[in-house]
Amino acid sequence: MGLFDFARDAGEKLREKAADFFSGDAQAAEVAQEEIQESVRKHDLPIEGVEVALEGDRAILRGKAASEEAREKAILVVGNTNGVAQVDDRIEVAEPGEPAQFYTVQKGDTLSKIAKQFYGNANKYPMIFEANRPMLSDPDKIYPGQALRIPKAKGD
Repeated sequence: MGLFDFARDAGEKLREKAADFFSGDAQAAEVAQEEIQESVRKHDLPIEGVEVALEGDRAILRGKAASEEAREKAILVVGNTNGVAQVDDRIEVAEPGEPAQFYTVQKGDTLSKIAKQFYGNANKYPMIFEANRPMLSDPDKIYPGQALRIPKAKGD
């Protein structure tokens, strides 16, 4: 549990009706909350009772996750939404585990470059790709401002 920062102007865009949720429009905020909750659900993460509440550009995330990995992925789905600058994580975890690091993609980054930075071996990029599925569908489709999970290398 905690507060996570994200790049507000990066990420998946909400539909037009929900896009102005951070401007103070209560109806847009309600539509955005529903849309973000549905985004978490569509990734089929093992989380019961997912709820998202928006307060300005902060999203409050609640529910009960089966694992640390599911919790972290839900945080990333919500945080990688255009207009969300912070995620206030209030998810309970049934089986707590070793948390992964989060990394914000910079201009010019590739998964190989990130793997080299964290693991000392560019060929370990599939570990990062798999740790971010199903949010990532292609290892070549990352963008500046996107937050990724960087799991601890096996054997570390």
